[in-house]
Amino acid sequence: MTIRVIIVDDQAMVRAGFAALLAAQPDIDVVGEAPDGREGVRVSRTVHPDVVLMDVRMPELDGLSAARELLDLPPGVVHRPKVLMLTTFDIDDYVYEALRAGASGFLLKDAPPADLIAAVRVVASGEALLAPSVTRRLIADFVRQRPAPRKDPALRLNGLTPRETEVLELIARGLSNQEIAAHLVLAEQTVKTHIGRVLGKLDLRDRAQAVIFAYEAGLVRPGDTG
Repeated sequence: MTIRVIIVDDQAMVRAGFAALLAAQPDIDVVGEAPDGREGVRVSRTVHPDVVLMDVRMPELDGLSAARELLDLPPGVVHRPKVLMLTTFDIDDYVYEALRAGASGFLLKDAPPADLIAAVRVVASGEALLAPSVTRRLIADFVRQRPAPRKDPALRLNGLTPRETEVLELIARGLSNQEIAAHLVLAEQTVKTHIGRVLGKLDLRDRAQAVIFAYEAGLVRPGDTG
């Protein structure tokens, strides 16, 4: 199946470069682009992409606000794309808030071309771009600067079974489904079932929000490694 992508960035050269790179892949089709968040939302609602590459800092409507509009659907709108945030900064509170809003991950703009291609495929498949160690480090570094864990997320953990709590902790440490299955000596399908229950009980959209939740609840501490 071809992955439909739009690129939202205020720099024309960035859009052109990313478009050329992605369009050269047999399984990716660039179906639109936009120079700001407002136009990005309009284009997305028109062409219904699978993945939106969204720059963080843009005129008219920044990437965070645009991501929120795309992921918090208004009445009558049914299409919700995956949003992959693009940033030039190692640590950016806009990106963190975008993850909380439901974005599927983020990628540094100077990442190698192969990483961009892989990121689009990972996000399109329904996974969050959270496995690479750099992503765990960036989230952990940012959370380290935030206030102590809030009581509400910690209380919500009480609704999980011990196994579900264990799975959530491993997700937050950056382990893939396959790695979690090996660690817990479970079938990968069983792990997927546990993850689905965790997301459902905590009212989370995806793994990205699960990682943020685990940090805010104090289940995982900054600096923990998988």
